[in-house]
Amino acid sequence: MDIPYPEAHDVSSSSDNRIVITGANGHMGKKLIDALGDRPVRAIVRSNTARANLQEFIDARDLTQVDIVQCDYLDTATMAAATASCAYLVHLVGIIKESSGNSFHRAHQETTQVLVDAICQSGIQRVCYLSLLGADNASTNPCLASRGHAECQLLKAGTPALILQIPMVLGEGDYASRALQRKAMSRISFTFRGSSLEQPIYSGDVINAITTDIDRCLAGGNASDQLLALPGPHSLSRDALTKRAAKLLGRKTTIISLPLKLGLGIAWFLEQLSSSPPVSRAMLRVLDHDDNVDPLPACQQLAIELTSLDNMLQRTLL
Repeated sequence: MDIPYPEAHDVSSSSDNRIVITGANGHMGKKLIDALGDRPVRAIVRSNTARANLQEFIDARDLTQVDIVQCDYLDTATMAAATASCAYLVHLVGIIKESSGNSFHRAHQETTQVLVDAICQSGIQRVCYLSLLGADNASTNPCLASRGHAECQLLKAGTPALILQIPMVLGEGDYASRALQRKAMSRISFTFRGSSLEQPIYSGDVINAITTDIDRCLAGGNASDQLLALPGPHSLSRDALTKRAAKLLGRKTTIISLPLKLGLGIAWFLEQLSSSPPVSRAMLRVLDHDDNVDPLPACQQLAIELTSLDNMLQRTLL
């Protein structure tokens, strides 16, 4: 099912069809830049380290149409300048664990509000925001609640928004795939609440959803606001996912499921010792979220097909 667009108009009069990506130095940002190929891209990063890392990635692929801009995500003036005369914005800034210098409110709500204020006079035709499955401003989990508030900010902003709520993402060389591989390769694997439901999606499918929407937007104008849950094709327990990965790798692992309360207790203790603990209670609850959502409605809206779980594992683990 195609997304209905109003009567087409020429966006080049208000923008140069450049695509802006915030948080461009992350795994998803790099994959999106790679997928966009020779299209003009403005990649926004926050730090010198991120800029250098992304520049190395771009140089290695000889991507000549990428313009890296380093700026403070909370500086409205610099963000407005960075997004000026651009057509489409992909907002990838987000965290699942707070640190002493970056709270959920700062990373999600404050950053999003600055973005909304920055683009109100720009040529941006549409914003795509990657959120989390389970995000809800009424959630008792501070991370999911903060994400939900950011969604609301974008939906009320006036610039049409596509919000994609995604679960665990598995992609080549990313953190989640490496963590799953380590567990699958271990003779004994420990996990918290192994019955927790996972519904992983292949990173390439998320990128395909975004690029498809970009093509539609630039070809036909603005779309209406959309909030879509985009999970993978198959929901299964965390234990079952690890065993499936182990079988693919030719290994056998014994999984020991620990009660979530134990993990929350350890996380609480670590929070008392450090302002930036390696794991937090909010983070564990996000990771423990039971994902079991029908992906068909989103696939029909976005006109995409999902990669099967077995193919996903083969691409990311082997």
